[in-house]
Amino acid sequence: MSFSVGEFQARVARAQLLMAEQNAGALLLTTEPDVRYFSGFLTRFWESPTRPWFLIVPASGEPVAVIPAIGAPVMARTWIKDIRSWRSPDLKDDGVNLLAGTLQDIANGGPVLTPMGHETHVRMPLADFDRLRKEVRITADNDLMRQLRMVKSDPEIAKIEAACHIAGRAFARVGEIAQPGVPMARVFRDFQRLCLDEGADWVPYLAGGAGPLGYDDVISPASDTPLASGDVLMLDTGLVADGYFCDFDRNFALGEIDQRATAGHAKLIDAVDSAMEIAKPGATAADLFHAMDLVLTGGSGGSDAGRYGHGLGMQLTEWPSLIPQDHTELKTGMVLTLEPSISVDGPRILVHEENIVITETGARPLSPFSGPEMERI
Repeated sequence: MSFSVGEFQARVARAQLLMAEQNAGALLLTTEPDVRYFSGFLTRFWESPTRPWFLIVPASGEPVAVIPAIGAPVMARTWIKDIRSWRSPDLKDDGVNLLAGTLQDIANGGPVLTPMGHETHVRMPLADFDRLRKEVRITADNDLMRQLRMVKSDPEIAKIEAACHIAGRAFARVGEIAQPGVPMARVFRDFQRLCLDEGADWVPYLAGGAGPLGYDDVISPASDTPLASGDVLMLDTGLVADGYFCDFDRNFALGEIDQRATAGHAKLIDAVDSAMEIAKPGATAADLFHAMDLVLTGGSGGSDAGRYGHGLGMQLTEWPSLIPQDHTELKTGMVLTLEPSISVDGPRILVHEENIVITETGARPLSPFSGPEMERI
C-alpha cells in the first residue's frame, strides 16, 4: 500500500465523526478516488466502465468492500479485510442485491450517505441506483467527503510534491524536444516520454498551445502544425506518481518573442506572487481570485476561463475553485493550484500555473516556481 494502515484508520475515524453528526448508518462510495481514499485500492482497471465498485464505511468499525470478483485479489493486498464479491459483469444483477443486503446489515436502518454535490457522480448504472434506493434509504453526504479530501495529510502532500518534482525535471528538458519546425503533436508525445523517463507512472493529462502572442485555447489535442520561431509554447501536465497528481504549466519562448507576450507573462507571475502573499489559513478561495484578478484586470472579474485555480490531489482538479463565489476557507494542509490567465491580443491568451500547499504560516510552493522571465529555447 502507498500509506500505512494508520493513515487509513485515521481517515476512517475522521469520516465516522462527521457521519455521527448526521446520525448516519453508513457511507457509500462508488468512485475511484473515494474508494481509494479509504482503502488504498489503486488500479487502472477503473478505465473500463463495465463494472461497478463499492466501498462502505460503517458508523463504527472498518470499511467493507463490495466489488467484482476480478478485483478481490488486489483489494486483499490492502488493509481491507471484509471483501464481498460477485462475478461481474452480470446483466441481471451486477452486484445490486449483494450491495443492498450489505448496506441493510451495516446501516441497521440508519440513512446511507453518498456524495451528491458539485464535482461528484454515482459510478453505477442509473437503473441500478434506482433499484438500490428502493431497498436502502440513501441521502446526500452534505459534502462530508469534500471536507475530508480537501485537507491533505503530510504523506499525501509528500506524494503531490514528488509528482511536482518529476514534472519539473521534465519541463527542464523541453529544449531537447521543442524547436522551430517540430510539429506540436510530436512535442506532446515526446514530453509524455520525458515525464515517464523522469519517474511518472502515467500522464493522463497533457494540454498546450503555441503561437506568436500566445494561444487561443488550452484544452485541444495537439495538431501537426509545426512550431515557429517567435512562438510562445505552453505545456500543461497532470502526471501521476503513486496515485497523486501534479498540475502546472510552463511557457517557453522560441527565440525572440513579441514584447507584449513577455509583459503578459511577467504580469502572470506578479498575480501568482500576489496570491501567495495572502494564501494562509483564514483566507478564502475568493480572496485568492480577487488578489490575482486585481493584478490582471484591475479587478474587473476575470476571464472566460472561469477560475484562477483549484484544489489538487488524487484528481487533477478538486474542490475548491478560485472564483468570486467560492468562499471556502483555506486550512492548513489544503493543496491548490494558482492558475491565472491573461489576454494578450484579442483571442490570444497566456496561462501560468503553480502548485502550493497551505501551511500554518502561509503558502509553500510544491512546484518549482517560475521566474518572471519566460525561458527561451
